[in-house]
Amino acid sequence: MIRVKVIRSLVDSFCITVIKGLPMKSILLSLLILSQCIFPTTLVADDSEPSDVLPSYSRVKSLQGSINSIGSDTLTNLMTFWSQKFHEYYPQVTVEVEGKGSSTAPPALIESTASLGPMSREMKSSEVDAFQKRFSYKPTDVRVAVDALAVFVHRDNPLRALSLQELDAVFSRNRRRGGSAVATWGDLGLGGTWRDKPISIYGRNAASGTYGFFKETVMENGDFKASVKEQPGSASVVQSVSVDRYGIGYSGIGYKTAGVKVIALKTADDEQGVEASIENAYSGSYPLARFLLIYVNKEPGTPLASIVREFLFMVLSKEGQSLVTKDGYFPLPAAVVETERQKIEAP
Repeated sequence: MIRVKVIRSLVDSFCITVIKGLPMKSILLSLLILSQCIFPTTLVADDSEPSDVLPSYSRVKSLQGSINSIGSDTLTNLMTFWSQKFHEYYPQVTVEVEGKGSSTAPPALIESTASLGPMSREMKSSEVDAFQKRFSYKPTDVRVAVDALAVFVHRDNPLRALSLQELDAVFSRNRRRGGSAVATWGDLGLGGTWRDKPISIYGRNAASGTYGFFKETVMENGDFKASVKEQPGSASVVQSVSVDRYGIGYSGIGYKTAGVKVIALKTADDEQGVEASIENAYSGSYPLARFLLIYVNKEPGTPLASIVREFLFMVLSKEGQSLVTKDGYFPLPAAVVETERQKIEAP
C-alpha cells in the first residue's frame, strides 16, 4: 500500500492534482563540473531521456516493511512516482511520503521518524552538526535528479529574460547585487499597458529548500520584500502566477504548467538570456541549476537497510530516472549515477 501524506494547504493540494504528470548550501552545476568533473561538456537534446547505459532495476527477493519519506515539497511528486514504481516491485512494502519542506528532513532523520530525507538543497552545516552530534557520523547525501530552478511569469507576459541583478531587485529589499529599485513591470522594461502595473511577487516559505536556494544564489542572502506572498508549496506558486497576470514566482522546473512562462536568465556570457533547458543545466550555463537530493542515515562500515538500499537503487536505475523525466525534471548523467550507486553499495 502506498500512502502519500502531502502536508500543504487545500489550495496547494488542489494544484498538485491539476498538474500531476506535467510536471546545496547550494552549488551551481558549473562549479560542480570544475570541482568534480562529473558532467560531460556537451549534451544533445535527446539526452533528456536516461541513457541506455544506465542499469535496469532488478527485483531482489521479496521485501516487506515500510519506508517513511519526510522533506522537500519540490520532490513530493517525484517521490510519489518512485514510491508507486517501488510498490509495483514489492507489493508488501508500505511507503509514506510527506512533503513539508527541505528543512523538515534533517530532524526527521535525526529523530528516526524517516528513513529518507529528500531535499532540494544541501544540508546546512548546523544541520549536519546536529546529525553528527546524535550519531557521531555525518548523513549520506544521494543525488537523484537535476533541476533548473525556474522563474515563472504569466503566459501573457511579454518579458523574455531577466538578469540575476534584476531578479534580486524584484524579490529583495536589500538589493545586494546593486540593482535599481523595481516595483512595476515598466521598471523591467515593459511598455504599453504593462508599464505602470505593479509586480505581484510569489515565493516559498522559510521551510523550503527552494526558498533557501533562491535566497542564497539570487539574493546573496539578502532579505525578501515584505510584499512577497509566501506559498506553502511549489504548485501553489505556479498556480498563483498562472491566475495573476502581473505575477512572478519561482519553483522547480518540474512544476511548469501551460498557464505560465519560464523566463530566461541573462548572464555575463549571454545577455540574451539562458533558457532553463537540460543542455544548459548539464553544462552549468544556466545559473540556477541544482541537484535534488535524498539524505539517508548510513553508518560507516554498516550496509544500509535492504529496503532503503533497494529503493535508492531503483531511483538510480533506468526506470527510476525515466520517472524524473516524466515529472519534468532532468535525469542524472550516467557518471553521476555510478558515483551515487557506489555510495549506496559502500559497506
